[in-house]
Amino acid sequence: MLTQAQQSLPYVSDDRRAAPHPARAPARRGYWRRLLPLLALLACATRVPSFAQPLWNPDEGYLAVQARMLAHGGTLYESVVDRKPPLVPWLYEAVFAVFGSQSLTPLKWCAVAAQLVTAVLLASTARRRWGDGAGRTAGVLYLLISVGLNPEDAQAATFEVFMLPWTAAAVWCADRRRWGWCGAAVAGAFLVKQTGAAVLVPVAWALWRCGAPRRDVLRCTAGVVLPVLAAACATDPAGFLFWTVTGSGAYASFTGSELHVLVRGLTNAAILAVACAGILPPVVRVLRIARTGRGELWLWLASSAVAVLAGFHFFGHYYLQLTPPLALLGTAALQILPRERLLDALLASACCCALFVGWGLLAPRPDLTHAQRVADAVRARTAPQEPVLVWGMHPETYWLANRPPASRFLTAGLLTNYSGGRDGGQVGERWAVPGTWPTFRTEFTTRPPALVVDDSRGGPYGVERVRGLRRMLAGYERVGEADGAVLYRPREPGS
Repeated sequence: MLTQAQQSLPYVSDDRRAAPHPARAPARRGYWRRLLPLLALLACATRVPSFAQPLWNPDEGYLAVQARMLAHGGTLYESVVDRKPPLVPWLYEAVFAVFGSQSLTPLKWCAVAAQLVTAVLLASTARRRWGDGAGRTAGVLYLLISVGLNPEDAQAATFEVFMLPWTAAAVWCADRRRWGWCGAAVAGAFLVKQTGAAVLVPVAWALWRCGAPRRDVLRCTAGVVLPVLAAACATDPAGFLFWTVTGSGAYASFTGSELHVLVRGLTNAAILAVACAGILPPVVRVLRIARTGRGELWLWLASSAVAVLAGFHFFGHYYLQLTPPLALLGTAALQILPRERLLDALLASACCCALFVGWGLLAPRPDLTHAQRVADAVRARTAPQEPVLVWGMHPETYWLANRPPASRFLTAGLLTNYSGGRDGGQVGERWAVPGTWPTFRTEFTTRPPALVVDDSRGGPYGVERVRGLRRMLAGYERVGEADGAVLYRPREPGS
């Protein structure tokens, strides 16, 4: 016999012809008028720390420098390169065009809006499935756990934050059988970050499960393919394919620094588990007696977990992709437990959220302090339009110094494969992105930097370990240091 909990579980049968949603109480009027202000206030409160620093991590710095290069006539995937798709660089460029490029504050507000949109879409999905109360729970839970990582990962206005509204929109559209828009949302997630395409797994499951006719499958496929093709044609198709798909084989390898990377992955998983302390116990408890929600929610979580594993780097911001399905699964589990369990879950989540917000407000930022000191030294030794080469992993130095980069390769990682925290055997010129060194040498020759900053500080990609860079610096002399970074200027004629 079924237990009382199993009898009350709001699940959907696996029968593909079953009704898409269980019966629920009629919706109340004014629901969104009351809920939206609450979610907006919570979205702002959880991201207060993001406004406390000029920037939070090198990804923000990289995007800011990219946007400036694009504004000055650069072309994405030709003279402006990165391993990421184009939507976020275009967003930065557009915001800088309106508000100027001296501050990331407008982008931080865009990140707040992205989190709010994600919360609203999750609330709408939960409300459709389990009723008004579940909608409120899902929206609030998502925002509470969305900052549950190292502040450098959770508070930055970078790829994952802007990817999540698209993934939530894809599930929302699939829930309503709007397959063309669903495919477009999947494409949007991919065009923010490649791993956003993982949401295609639950979407495909939803297509199969509802017995969608062929025309709906074609609509969804067109929705996915056409925006990606349009983005490729708007940039450089060959460059788009290379930089976003085929050119990162060494970067995605597990070889090199295995223990270091594994410890990072386990640490970030543990941090996120602390943030989700209010919802993981209900999910585990309900799993023992019944199914929580529809299969695509579990597939969404599983495919997101695979996306976190992809590339074997396990950076904290990768884990943000897990938070929307976790919020919905937690909401589903809480629907069949006593009401006091819901209150306990919300209270625990709120306390954990307060802990992470406090961490963001109080934690020191030694990397930012270092980049600011180096930027001050660069400004003191160069004129505003003189190109500079920063050989390191802090592209934000260019933005803080307000100096143009001498190369399209904004980090030493693209030229040595050090990016991703590699510090083992796969670091060096032979592991660089294919074809980058001939281009780099040409740039160095045709437009020599007025100042070279060796910011490796003993790293495995230091000048003494990279023969090609040592040769290029033969015409330069050491002129000083800045917080451990070594500064080089061209030698005077005859010296």
